[in-house]
Amino acid sequence: MIPNLPHLCFLPIDKVIIHEWHDDQRTPPLIERIRETGLFRNPPIVCPLQDNSGRYMVLDGANRVTALREMGFPDVLVQVVPPDDAGLRLENWNHVIWELDSVELLKGIRQIEGLNLVAMEEADVEPNIMENCGLAMAQIPGGKSFNLCTQAEELVRRVKLLNDIVDSYKSRGRLDRTMVREVKSLVGIYNNLSGLVIFPQFEIPDVLCLAGEGSLLPTGITRFTVSPRALHVNYPLYELAADRSIEEKNADLQQWIQKRIAKKGVRYYAEATFLYDE
Repeated sequence: MIPNLPHLCFLPIDKVIIHEWHDDQRTPPLIERIRETGLFRNPPIVCPLQDNSGRYMVLDGANRVTALREMGFPDVLVQVVPPDDAGLRLENWNHVIWELDSVELLKGIRQIEGLNLVAMEEADVEPNIMENCGLAMAQIPGGKSFNLCTQAEELVRRVKLLNDIVDSYKSRGRLDRTMVREVKSLVGIYNNLSGLVIFPQFEIPDVLCLAGEGSLLPTGITRFTVSPRALHVNYPLYELAADRSIEEKNADLQQWIQKRIAKKGVRYYAEATFLYDE
């Protein structure tokens, strides 16, 4: 039995905006894969802004939207989720950095104007986007931990500092996203481990507001999860490029979905699932 289906629809691509900086290096190979398959596999997840602008913010799939935009597509197939949806959650990623000397990691952060590193006595303190001391945290192998402190009051300025922190190391070492909060858990997993940067938790309305104002978060620090999630839709690429109105495209999409359901081509998994064809 299929429960309420995810809300899939077409939107004008110029009405869809991103909330974080995307990785330009990922766009060319993604464009190549999309062209090779001729299918649009996993629709990005978007949420409507609350500013009456008719725009939508990408929760997940910024690189897919960017790829379609660079390919010249006028519209994008998305899954729309309201900001108060019970299945929508926002958590934060942290960054593990390696192949950069720990001293150099801290030196780069110390050089950021408006930011101070303060040694921490308690390792279980939570970072807070609006606190003066604890905007973010840094840990290095050996047990030393630091609060990243600022006197900046405006949220936009604080987000700028978070971007400066990530910019200070992203091109000098290698980084990965992680849910880990203690650097000691990463020792032995990463060669030449530099350290761990722990980021604050954001609220969904704040991220929507920031995106609407063009204030982007650093890449890879927000983690949106949505349930249910539409995956492996594999919608024909030529339908995205078709020279038809949004209304016509959405009508054809709904007919296509109903045909898929009639052929038992839509399946719902209530349990946690591992996919081996990504």
